[in-house]
Amino acid sequence: PARPPRRVASTCPGEHEKVKDMTWTRDENHLPPALRGLRIPLIGSPLFIISVPDLVIAQCKAGIVGALPALNAREGEGEPPLLEAWLKRITEELDRHNQDNPDHPAAPFAVNQIVHRSNGRLERDLEICSRWNVPIWITSLGARVEVNEAAHSCGGVVLHDVINNTFAK
Repeated sequence: PARPPRRVASTCPGEHEKVKDMTWTRDENHLPPALRGLRIPLIGSPLFIISVPDLVIAQCKAGIVGALPALNAREGEGEPPLLEAWLKRITEELDRHNQDNPDHPAAPFAVNQIVHRSNGRLERDLEICSRWNVPIWITSLGARVEVNEAAHSCGGVVLHDVINNTFAK
């Protein structure tokens, strides 16, 4: 659901509207819905090994976008996909938090997808992320049409991790 604009302290009145108590209201209409209303406009880095559900949930409850790489969810051979369990837990815990704290909802979360052709799990992970309506998708090592299509099919937004000129073009 769309969030109302947040009132934030600011010293940059250029794109903000002044209000009575000396705070500014951000105009966020140009942003995708998943990025509107953040208490702090920040994305927690999806760190290899370190970013797990506990960290993502804590980041989101603190008001920043929590992120994890899909490939951090590593199940043993023959076990069900761990990413499915992780996204279920994150989604349900953030939903509970938002119901208990309607005035201070959690920020959305993001899943980082390594889109290089060497990632044999990409197709499966895209399906899982679509099923759990991941709000923010971050791609690394390229950009692929099927990632954009999967994200947009469930209302998500895609951010591309650009590390050099090759990926920027």
